[in-house]
Amino acid sequence: MIYETIQLGDFSEATLTPICYSNPKELSFPKRRAVIVCPGGGYNHLSPREAEPIAAQFLAAGFATFILRYGVGENAANYRPLKQLALAIRHVRENAQKYSVDPDYVFVCGFSAGGHLAASAGILWNAPVLDDIAAGAQREIVRPTGMILSYPVISAGKIAHRDSFYKLCGKEDPSEAELNAFSLERHVSADTPPAFIWHTFADQTVPVQNSLLLAEAMTEAGVPFELHVFPQGRHGLALCNELTAVGKPQNIEPHTAQWLGLALRWATDFTL
Repeated sequence: MIYETIQLGDFSEATLTPICYSNPKELSFPKRRAVIVCPGGGYNHLSPREAEPIAAQFLAAGFATFILRYGVGENAANYRPLKQLALAIRHVRENAQKYSVDPDYVFVCGFSAGGHLAASAGILWNAPVLDDIAAGAQREIVRPTGMILSYPVISAGKIAHRDSFYKLCGKEDPSEAELNAFSLERHVSADTPPAFIWHTFADQTVPVQNSLLLAEAMTEAGVPFELHVFPQGRHGLALCNELTAVGKPQNIEPHTAQWLGLALRWATDFTL
């Protein structure tokens, strides 16, 4: 196993943790698809329930897994988390041999605010703010192959999770223009990678309209996606089972727990 902690560039607050199988010559594993997990937490903290437990499921399913712990609080402004995720994507591709990864298949998987970050990596990968991160390589080195988005924060409009956008803007009184810069449904293009999206109708923290607005924007741009809206379940369900319930029965939703198998199948069957 490869299990280490890597600091990303000059961002002292950001680390990438690979949890991957090594590839001894006598075993000769085939190259694996990679997934970078971005836990949620409103850009204020990082939820442990949406980190290792998620990565372990993808690892067991045959993926090389990575956990990104990105900047939050004051370190969430100035696109710092997005730059950190772009660096992580580039690192995985540039070290594909070490991790036995197929560099053509590097997915991002995010939850809540981490879903916003993962979606930002897919939607804003060719934005000027990432010019320095992609310098010296083909621009696509920072573009994820696909996005797995779990109850994602998307819109800065009337259904916004306000605290997330305040952290991204670095202030509690951002202008409309500043908010719109992070309102991702406004920036989807034909170059946005495909997505697997799931949400619950009952989510009162990040309303389901966030995922619906993203799906509508992707439809208009001609970008394929798979969308599942489950009827029951509060925000932040993670795996929806005992493993991530932390003793709270309301975090267990067997029907909604189907999301994991569906996402694994989507990422496994995905072809370029």
